[in-house]
Amino acid sequence: MTTTSPQTVLAPTGARTATESVTVRRKQGLQHGAWFVAPFLVLFALFVIWPLLRGVYLSFTDANISGDGAGFIGLDNYREALHDQLMWDALGHSAYFTLLVVPCITVLAFLLAMLAHHIERAKWLWRLCFFIPFLLPSTVAANLWQWLFNPGTGMVNHVFGLDTPWLTDKSYAMLAVVITTLWWTVGFSFLLYLAALQGIPAHLYEAAELDGANAWHRMVRITLPLLRNITGLVIALQILASLQVFDQAVVMQDFGPGPEGATRTFVQYTLEEGFTSYRVGYASAISIIFFVIIAAVALARMWLLRNREEAGR
Repeated sequence: MTTTSPQTVLAPTGARTATESVTVRRKQGLQHGAWFVAPFLVLFALFVIWPLLRGVYLSFTDANISGDGAGFIGLDNYREALHDQLMWDALGHSAYFTLLVVPCITVLAFLLAMLAHHIERAKWLWRLCFFIPFLLPSTVAANLWQWLFNPGTGMVNHVFGLDTPWLTDKSYAMLAVVITTLWWTVGFSFLLYLAALQGIPAHLYEAAELDGANAWHRMVRITLPLLRNITGLVIALQILASLQVFDQAVVMQDFGPGPEGATRTFVQYTLEEGFTSYRVGYASAISIIFFVIIAAVALARMWLLRNREEAGR
């Protein structure tokens, strides 16, 4: 019986040479790219990874602001945090602020973008007016609205004929911070919506109009579905930013917690524990808890987005 041994089919010399050349160029590109990425990685590790790891370590100690005599205490800081009513109140204030700001700023940014997109005259002026407050520093915006909300000399009560103690009553203090934030930050979301609106093909609206669709139907059937991804991005960014609210709430209350602590947010409470009470270990522990909450919100948003995309396929 005769057997035939398998023969190895060799690629042509020219093909091997081309493949090796591509491989060499790819390796060289990776090496060159690594040098460009290295400065960022160094800074990221120095200012993000290392502080995070350091904070995790300090959360298991009783470290004070001087850094001397830090002893390992295990999970005591986390156990204390679970029973800390002030911490839960501060988290509730941040969540309440987020629930007010996110839907309002999403709707307002969309409406302003629609107005700026469809208006015919002085488009640049409208866009500038809607976006320019976002360029102001947080302290400037907060001080401006602190003066506007002043019961005696402020324009808010004077223009609307009110007598509301905006900044001294716990029922209105956080609402004043919300109004300030809406005016100050809506420009960023407005810009995202405006850019997305300009990317929608005009022939879609023309075809819908020929089919008899009115302005409302065109917005509901064309505009909103095509802006779904931008809306998800705006909501996600606003949630993450609103949960970390700090600047405007602190400045408007002259660096205090507000009437009966009504505007004390989670970030402010962490600052008070670390730099006022000098409890760096405990402040690190509640910071890690807040980090976990923020990460959970971000991961939940990614999971919902992925499921929605898979359902739409």
